[in-house]
Amino acid sequence: MSTLHTKAATRFLENEQQAEWHNQTLWVVRQKRDRLAMQVPEWEQLREAAKNIKMHTITHLDKYAQQFADIAAANGVVVHWAKDAEEHNRIVYEILASHQAKKLVKSKSMLTEECEMNPYLIERGIDVVESDLGERILQLNGTAPSHIVLPAIHMMREEVGELFAEKLGTEKGNSDPTYLTRAARTHLRNEFLTADAAMTGCNFAVAETGDVVVCTNEGNADMGTSLSKLHIVSMGIEKIIPNSKSLAVFTRLLARSATGQPTTSYTSHYRKPIDGGEIHVVMVDNGRSDILANKEHIQTLKCIRCGACMNTCPVYRHSGGYSYTYFIPGPIGINLAMLKNPKKYSDNVSACSLCFSCNNVCPVKIDLADQIYRWRQGLDSIGKADKMKKMISGGLEYLFKRPGLYGSLLKMAPIVNHMPRFLIYNGLNDWGKGRELPQFAGESFTSMWKKGKVKGANKKLNH
Repeated sequence: MSTLHTKAATRFLENEQQAEWHNQTLWVVRQKRDRLAMQVPEWEQLREAAKNIKMHTITHLDKYAQQFADIAAANGVVVHWAKDAEEHNRIVYEILASHQAKKLVKSKSMLTEECEMNPYLIERGIDVVESDLGERILQLNGTAPSHIVLPAIHMMREEVGELFAEKLGTEKGNSDPTYLTRAARTHLRNEFLTADAAMTGCNFAVAETGDVVVCTNEGNADMGTSLSKLHIVSMGIEKIIPNSKSLAVFTRLLARSATGQPTTSYTSHYRKPIDGGEIHVVMVDNGRSDILANKEHIQTLKCIRCGACMNTCPVYRHSGGYSYTYFIPGPIGINLAMLKNPKKYSDNVSACSLCFSCNNVCPVKIDLADQIYRWRQGLDSIGKADKMKKMISGGLEYLFKRPGLYGSLLKMAPIVNHMPRFLIYNGLNDWGKGRELPQFAGESFTSMWKKGKVKGANKKLNH
């Protein structure tokens, strides 16, 4: 019954100190989110508004995508359309090649992770430099993000200190956050100054004005685009929103949901290229149109990539981002992975306790847990249902349809309390790995009810 996720989670939990630190750190972020949300009296109304704006936009995406493209072009922006990851990467490379650009400094973008752009460009001689601190740490470490907002959240500062000592020549054994941040800033400053082009992602694209809106806390996107005359934007088509009034709703929700801040330190609008410069926007589909046609899972396109569902998810917090087989982990990642390739990523659907906490914190009210449940219900139809679980479900169905047999087994259940431990906890009992069975009561509630032992059992109910 073990999946790839459970095996990876088991390895993650072997380091108990780091696993507990990971859990507690993310829970602190969740608590900060709650405090900030409760300070906004109209918080739930904002969530409802965001939900409706997003659903309206994605169900009229043809109109708003064209409006954005037309106005952006009128502003002097070069707009490209990419049907998939391969076309996105090719377009970006052709833009860089046409400018003889050899170094690209980029801010954090999960879409470029989705398209696997970095290795594509590096193979073709482009030096790609991640400028977000967390992403740069991971790039130096040769690993991928484990969280969509806090990419290096799984790494403790001692690990970062060792990495910087090896890669950047910092003092060995010095893991002071201020010292390490200054070292990273010094290192990245030269990368910014020598870059031939800058790339950003896109948090929101405003159809009414043609603005690309990028939200960061480090100012790295602004630094890159200020020092380079060539700015490339990698943008999923679902990032489009109708107008500036809508943007105000999302900017009030995004940072509070993501990191428990009133707003990000930098909310930058890119509308027109600087004098003598160019802005290229690559609008990417890569399966998003297919999701539009999927009525049961269309709501995933509302996601604003805040990471709140990960911060609250007990499974993600206790198992880490690398235990998931898709590049985006957590509740939203489970759903996006299944939409991408259900047979390949089906093991991730087990990484959910169906506590519905993700639904409750999502700023755009995506029914994340409901969708995961629906994916589970369909596993058998794609040949991915667990055989052991199917056998257990079949046995329970047989038992529950036979009250006499069920009652007899219930009476015999207390025998388990006195059985040798090795007969209960062994290789056949996956549930018992890390859990203890509760003690069976000597008499069932049903028996006590019939005998009148339950207080008020023989009294008529008023309702």
